[in-house]
Amino acid sequence: MRIAYLEDDSEHAAMVYSWLHEAGYEVRWFVSGLECARIVAAERFDACLFDWSVEDLTGIEVMSRLRIKLRQAMPPVLFLTGRNSEEDVVEALNAGADDYLVKPFTQPVLLARLQAVLRRYADDALPQVQDFGRLVVDHGRRQITVDGQVVAMTERETDLALYFFQNTGRLLTRDHLVKVVWGLSANVDTRTVDVHVSALRRKIGITSELGWRLVSVYGHGYRLERLKE
Repeated sequence: MRIAYLEDDSEHAAMVYSWLHEAGYEVRWFVSGLECARIVAAERFDACLFDWSVEDLTGIEVMSRLRIKLRQAMPPVLFLTGRNSEEDVVEALNAGADDYLVKPFTQPVLLARLQAVLRRYADDALPQVQDFGRLVVDHGRRQITVDGQVVAMTERETDLALYFFQNTGRLLTRDHLVKVVWGLSANVDTRTVDVHVSALRRKIGITSELGWRLVSVYGHGYRLERLKE
């Protein structure tokens, strides 16, 4: 099995790498979140082990970016991190992590947790199509249809739209969206998010008539809300 391992502490990474190699896993080690996101989106991996804090994208942001790109094919994610607060654990799990392991940990515990995640993953694949009646979101084909007609969008607009539908009801900040969808640092002009949100509202027709509302939260970001079942 192939494992994508994101960790910028070389000493710790060497130890974990050797543990996994001894257990028979093929491991690809990354120190850059951007590089990790790019490679995992393009190649097949059976699981991801992510540290939280790396220089460019955090483990949370890498995971969120991959969920947009891969959806049904997204491998399970196990966080290996020194961040041990209850809030951190909750944030990672709510963002889509499958498990969370706090440093330091032992080889038997790591391997047991990884094997448990792999077993659960076989039965827990995410739905590839979200059918909301007039509006259908097909993550496998990376397209959205309204009344049976495919909505024409750019690749970036598609990424943003799919991410909103993966996170219905959740407030997504502009900085977070820039990092996850564009893969850039937070000092990039976030007004580009507003431009793309306006395009989504226009192209998809996110209105009360369709049962949706894309709310702008002043000073923070956006939240996609379902108005009716």
